[in-house]
Amino acid sequence: MHDEERPTASQKQVLLGRVMGAFGVRGDVRLESWTEPRARIFSYQPWILRAPSGAERELRDARGRDTGKHVVATLPGCEDRDAAEAMRGTEIWVARDALPPPAPGEYYWVDLEGLRVVTVEGVDLGQVSHLLSTGANDVLVVRGERERMLPFVQPDYVKAVDFDTGTITVDWDPEF
Repeated sequence: MHDEERPTASQKQVLLGRVMGAFGVRGDVRLESWTEPRARIFSYQPWILRAPSGAERELRDARGRDTGKHVVATLPGCEDRDAAEAMRGTEIWVARDALPPPAPGEYYWVDLEGLRVVTVEGVDLGQVSHLLSTGANDVLVVRGERERMLPFVQPDYVKAVDFDTGTITVDWDPEF
């Protein structure tokens, strides 16, 4: 993939959560939020709501709170329990550039997707398809002539991430 083919930060979207169903009778919804802390999801707006049908719409001015048990949101235009329940399964996405820059040495997964992966010897292993979280460490799923799963552990295996060249350099045996 060449630089001009790689999506820019303003084109990329990040999945931050999902509507789990109605909360109460006034149109509030329960959210599953993957931000840390959970209520920080309200800091990143506008939201791009993607319904299970695939239909998308932009939403601004969502507000809410973490009740301890749930993250509860009040959404403009969602006025009653039926409307809230109809949103069940809707994903909450934001533009990548709505997020703050990562700390040094930290990366958003969406920024790593699509990068080329090469060994320290210069062997091209392929492109980052996606990442997985195993609990112990994150894993790069690299697709080239075959699929490889490489631990995203710095500096043991991942030696460098270079966004200017669009490459991740790894210390990895290409035969493995």
